[in-house]
Amino acid sequence: MTKRHASFRPTLILLVFLSFVGLYLYFFTDNDVFWGGFIAMMFFYGVIFYLGNYAANLRQANNATDVMLAGRSIPLWIAIFTMSATWVGGGYINGTAEYTATDGYGLMWVQAPWGYAMSLIIGGLFFARIMRRYEFKTMLDPLAQRYGKRMAAVLFLPALSGEIFWTSAILTALGTTFGTVLGLDFAAAIILSAIIAIAYTALGGLWAVALTDIVQMILLFVGLILVIPYALETTGGLDATWAAYVEKKGALASLIPTREALGSYYWNWWDYALLLMFGGIPWQVYFQRVLSSKDEKTARNLSIIAGFVCLLAAIPAVLIGIIGDVAPWDAAQQAALTETPALTLPYVIRYLTPGFVATIGLGAIAAAVMSSADSSILSASSMASWNVYRPLVKPDISSENLTKVIKRCIWIIGIAATLLALQVQSVYALWFLCSDFVYCLLFPQLVTALFDKKANTYGSIAGFTVAFILRFGGGDPTLGLPIVIPYPMIEYDFIIESSIYFYPFPMIESELIIKETLLFPFRTLAMVCGLLTIIIVSRLTQKACPPTVLRKEV
Repeated sequence: MTKRHASFRPTLILLVFLSFVGLYLYFFTDNDVFWGGFIAMMFFYGVIFYLGNYAANLRQANNATDVMLAGRSIPLWIAIFTMSATWVGGGYINGTAEYTATDGYGLMWVQAPWGYAMSLIIGGLFFARIMRRYEFKTMLDPLAQRYGKRMAAVLFLPALSGEIFWTSAILTALGTTFGTVLGLDFAAAIILSAIIAIAYTALGGLWAVALTDIVQMILLFVGLILVIPYALETTGGLDATWAAYVEKKGALASLIPTREALGSYYWNWWDYALLLMFGGIPWQVYFQRVLSSKDEKTARNLSIIAGFVCLLAAIPAVLIGIIGDVAPWDAAQQAALTETPALTLPYVIRYLTPGFVATIGLGAIAAAVMSSADSSILSASSMASWNVYRPLVKPDISSENLTKVIKRCIWIIGIAATLLALQVQSVYALWFLCSDFVYCLLFPQLVTALFDKKANTYGSIAGFTVAFILRFGGGDPTLGLPIVIPYPMIEYDFIIESSIYFYPFPMIESELIIKETLLFPFRTLAMVCGLLTIIIVSRLTQKACPPTVLRKEV
């Protein structure tokens, strides 16, 4: 059987399955499905799944290096596509539009696009070459060499949580878009897309991810750029739209942070800015592409170029957010957007563009989501198998069996991220959170492992402990964690919630809820203190715990 036929058969099975889903929606549900968009979605998913299968058959992933790093043979132009497509995901596009349009935030708080772009550029300038020089297989390899395999397994936990939060954020973006544009159930849209992305990732590894990323990135740019002219017609053109946005948002309609606009949130803004710029570096999803490059020069160049591509990709999303903020919505639509700003992008696509444009825009969002979801799932699975299962559970495992473990981990981690996505409300909140833990806990560890020859295990343990206490002592509203450490700059909001009961007799019960918002830059404090602790403790314990020299991976 030829590679082409071997790829077509599972694709045909997928299309038949999606057809049955369509028939079920038509005959057994009351959903107002946009059938043109549904058929386009079937076609798009069929093409992507076919390409993923074709890549799997074209480049057989016979060992762990092939699955994780595509045999370290990805050329520059493909590497740029896959790096850019990975960063410009559903969270990137939907989240940018969400915060651009959200009341009280605006363009000044749209930090993630340029923050993550800067992280790629900084990573290319300072981290990419040294990682590729030592031929590591994952981001955790230098940590395992410096601090030991057990400490690397501990550091795997924040890395894993970051990848799962990232994947959940982008799957949530897909669910809100599909639910709005197609009229599909939120959960059904997430589950369908996740299964497809997980399946071709497990089949083809990084080559399948990289080759599908090319198509996905092209479709993303075409789809979003096509949406904007039609959407601008409803708001009076670009000049009128921008003028209305500035009038509505005031000083927040700017990228430059000012005390006038931010007030007491000024240092909080800088805390998040640094989090994104440096917390976007210690990611396996990033280093997987760096380490799959043919040489050091390619690793550096792809990071820097991809950073500028990511900046360009944010422009259409920002414009859509501005349009969504000033568009003449009816009362029901405006109420929905006020309650759930994450609907901004799908609402603009659904209600402010013609049907065929909405269909293409939907494909663009699906492309962004799948190009990031598959990469993130593969990255977490690579670390779980190579840095946890192999050294701690079965050190003598063969390459063939390790490949099977990686593919099983792809399904396990993909399903876990999907389940979390079904519980998420804000795309942007998870998008920030995924870099939060990475910034505070992993960034100091990676910096010292690569650049401090005296860093040792004791320093790593001490630094991790200090950073962990300082970070989680500041709480987290997204995870429902309270503030424990009495940091300065805490603001309190007093909210009264009332509930009406009719049994056994009518009555109203009111509850006073105190909402705490910590504005002190405690995340950066946790990162810096963790970094200094590693450096100081390592130097105080050189005799008790001699440092290990980095070496090339075999």
